[in-house]
Amino acid sequence: MLQGKKILLAITGSIAAYKSIFLLRSLIKEGATVQVILTPSAVNFVSPLVLETLSKNKVLIGLSNDHEWSNHVMLGRWADVMLVAPLSCNSLAKMAMGICDNLLMATYLSATCPVVVAPAMDEDMWKHPTVKNNLHILQQHSVRIVPVGHGELASGLYGDGRMAEPAELLVYLVEHCFRNNRLQGKRVVITAGPTIEPIDPVRFIANSSSGTMGIALAESFYLDGATVELILGPVAIKPQFQGITVSHVRTADDMFTRFAQVMPQSDIFIMCAAVADYKVENLMTQKMKKNDGKAITLSLIPNIDILSYAGQHKQAHQFVVGFALETNNGKDYALKKLASKNADMIVLNSLEDKGAGFGYGSNKITIFDKQHNVYPFELKSKKEVANDIRECVFKKMQS
Repeated sequence: MLQGKKILLAITGSIAAYKSIFLLRSLIKEGATVQVILTPSAVNFVSPLVLETLSKNKVLIGLSNDHEWSNHVMLGRWADVMLVAPLSCNSLAKMAMGICDNLLMATYLSATCPVVVAPAMDEDMWKHPTVKNNLHILQQHSVRIVPVGHGELASGLYGDGRMAEPAELLVYLVEHCFRNNRLQGKRVVITAGPTIEPIDPVRFIANSSSGTMGIALAESFYLDGATVELILGPVAIKPQFQGITVSHVRTADDMFTRFAQVMPQSDIFIMCAAVADYKVENLMTQKMKKNDGKAITLSLIPNIDILSYAGQHKQAHQFVVGFALETNNGKDYALKKLASKNADMIVLNSLEDKGAGFGYGSNKITIFDKQHNVYPFELKSKKEVANDIRECVFKKMQS
């Protein structure tokens, strides 16, 4: 999402300026073009030579350098976003009061691009009423303020006031400045991860779904402007974007209950979860004993079929996508599922394909739709696969 974006990285005098080196490197790695501005005091904390080497652009410090004027007006018009990271207490006060005594302030006051700031200061300063008032003034001026972190501070104390980490700042920029709007107004529901079907208070039936594919789908639709709810089974990972609503569930019944609640007001359903087909008929309330190693028999009954429910209850404007994970005869099973579940699209992935399915960061899919179209894709990262699925859904809904 940052490929080709123009970022104006402004660094003020704070010990947290060391993080800006890593931030700059990450921005460049993501494909952004970065121009760096330093306040005069920032030079005491970070080397212009390092920043110039990483950015491959001359670092700007003064309103004029070597008898050459730094055009602060054009800088603020060139950038897609101006990011002040770190923002010191002193520079915060100048921004709030409109004090124009250095290149950074001149650029800020003439910038036509969005402005994002990442404050960094000790906890007592961060909580001071004057600082809070200055932050409020910036918010009134449409400046976006990245939340500070909690941890060890330069004073040696622990508390609030740490500048957000570079990875967090990248996510913040993407989410708040560079989302697309193609799917704006669309509500998307995605089921992901496994479900857990208990046998007794300590044992359960499950599968090895990690939820990675479903989370990648949630992020892909969200970055294209949709409002996304992710109904997520028990997994160890979560979406990186705060704007994605996550409903955590455990069992198939839990997942269905939440799905049925949100279905009427939603538009697109991506049924990616590896829902357990069966559950234990007689759930034991106490831990089951080993019984001297003798064999036991569990009576299993079918879980509700959430994909079938979606296909049966969808309205004319709603679009249902199902998944088929198969070990053999994938095409036949996928086409049968497409028809029997009344889905609009089925995404087939096979455990026969090397590097695809559970436990991998990649996937290889084939998409089938109700119009008998077949869309095969090569092995890709799950992020790329999610984008392919999103594009297919978008095109089908436009046709």
